[in-house]
This record gives sequence, C-alpha cells and structure tokens, in this order.
Amino acid sequence: MAQYGAQLLWLRGEQPFLDQRYSRRHVLRFDGGVEVPASSSPHVVPLPMSDPAAVDPEEAFVAALASCHLLWFLSIAAQRAFCVDRYVDHPLGILAKNGDGQLAMTVVTLRPEVSFGGARRPTPEEVAEMHHQAHEACFIANSVKSEVRCEPVFGSPPG
Repeated sequence: MAQYGAQLLWLRGEQPFLDQRYSRRHVLRFDGGVEVPASSSPHVVPLPMSDPAAVDPEEAFVAALASCHLLWFLSIAAQRAFCVDRYVDHPLGILAKNGDGQLAMTVVTLRPEVSFGGARRPTPEEVAEMHHQAHEACFIANSVKSEVRCEPVFGSPPG
C-alpha cells in the first residue's frame, strides 16, 4: 500500500468572507516542491471570485486521468520495444448531471496522438491494444465512477 498526498492552502487575508464574494484562488503543493495556482472554475463560481488562469479541480481531474494513461502507455510501449517519440493528448471532461441529478464529471475522453520512431513501428491494432491495456492498468481510471474513454488519434507524421 502506498499513500499520496498534497497540501492545499487558502488564506482569507483582508478580504471579506461572509458576503461570499471571497477569492477561491488557492495553492496546491506537492511533495516534490511544486506549487500550482488553483481556483474554482469560472464556469462554477463567477469572476472575479475565480481565477481563470489557475487550475480548477475539474481540469486537474481530467489531467490526472490523462497523465496516468500516458505513463502506462509509455511503459507498455517500452516493454514491447516500440520507441515513442512524441505523445500529446487533449483530454476533455464533461461536467453534467449524473443519474442522481448531481453535477459530476460524467465523461472524460482521452485523445492521445502518439508518434513512434525507430525501426520497429506498431500497427494501428497494436497501438489500440496498448491504449486498451493502459486504460485497464490506470489507477486513476480504476478509481472513478465516471466513464473514461480513450480515442487515440492515428495517422500523424512521426516526430
């Protein structure tokens, strides 16, 4: 068993609070020392109480799913002796009401586009299988109730 954590810090400072017009901007701190500015989404809490330049929880959720998939895909490709030169993804999460009428990330769609180098190149079927295996192995995808989709982009030029 492993444990993972982060630190979140929000400070009121001199701003009013009880009028509910306080800033939602805060900091996420991770064990390696990285600090990430965070905030509520402007789609959820209007400006100026939200900071559109900061990472919101919905974006972080989508990014965590995509990052986990990326890391598993790279591991599987390396095990199969396929050299990945580039991996780019533009994942998209949909916030909508779920079956219980609550707002939830109901669908997350990963759209990885992978370029391979070297003499040994996978077929589209092999790439699809590696994505399937990565999805099955991803700890984050295995931890959520949302449907997590993976729609790889094929046909991109190498490099």
